[in-house]
Amino acid sequence: MSAVLVVRPSSLGDIVYALAVAADIRRHHPHLAIDWVAERGFVPLIEMCPEIRRVVPFALRRWRRSPLSRETWRNVGAFRRDLRVERYQAILDLQEQVKGALIARVARGRRHGFDRKSVREPIATLAHDVHHRVARDLHFVDRCRRLAAAALGYAVDGPPRWHIVPPATAPMVPQRRYAVLLHGTSRTEKLWPPDRWRALASHFAHAGYDVVLPWGAAVEEERSRLIAEGVDGAIVPPWLSLPEAAAILARADVAVGIDTGFTHLAAALGTPTVALFFATDPAVHGVACTGTHARDLGREGDVPSLDAVIASIGGLIRRIPQC
Repeated sequence: MSAVLVVRPSSLGDIVYALAVAADIRRHHPHLAIDWVAERGFVPLIEMCPEIRRVVPFALRRWRRSPLSRETWRNVGAFRRDLRVERYQAILDLQEQVKGALIARVARGRRHGFDRKSVREPIATLAHDVHHRVARDLHFVDRCRRLAAAALGYAVDGPPRWHIVPPATAPMVPQRRYAVLLHGTSRTEKLWPPDRWRALASHFAHAGYDVVLPWGAAVEEERSRLIAEGVDGAIVPPWLSLPEAAAILARADVAVGIDTGFTHLAAALGTPTVALFFATDPAVHGVACTGTHARDLGREGDVPSLDAVIASIGGLIRRIPQC
């Protein structure tokens, strides 16, 4: 069986959007198998996509901690052998960085990437055999879909599609309807004020919703507990694996989050989603591209108010059929 290799090792939100190429490739070239290179932490996400045949784990962060150790060199050698098991019909480098270009260079096959005017790090183009010009001001999902289409000889048609299948169960899934509030990020300029999160959690509680507040780091757990304090039906779950988080997001009645990976995942799963933007551009990073169930609120330099968020949630929920 012929196969293509997708190189997009990180980050969570970008991998979510890049995964839209899997449905495109399967629709236009059903005979092609799809393999993917990803950082180990993101492998479970890609494994939830049934269109992906094989994920090749890439442990750069671990290797950086002990670059001279024998174990690191053994692991690098194993990764290289894994990547060279077969010759690919096409290698799609969607990382836009030297990191992705070096991975693509190790693999066997014709390497496709963005051209110098399209790519984030122009030096990465030296590792590619074929360069494709894709406008930089497009949403990342559109950029990925266009590069894959150009490389494999088909036209992009219709909206992006995702086939991500989360586990059937997850810990602490509420029995009644619930909202997920996604406040966590490593970038402080993306943080929405905690008092607004608390007010939003109270609003959901008064409307009869439970509120789930996932977290990924200790500081985020502390913020989740601060937001949950005194709010009836507020749940701070234990640390969730990526599949567990996906299961909770997929079953939620609504998700509200800042520009962070889990917000983008919620939208790709088809969950009614409101994404808050004030440090990044929603035209390039927004969730509205996933469908009418998702809305972008705010813009760079303009923090959405609580009233605007509540109004957006209300308008969105009223549009979604209740089953």
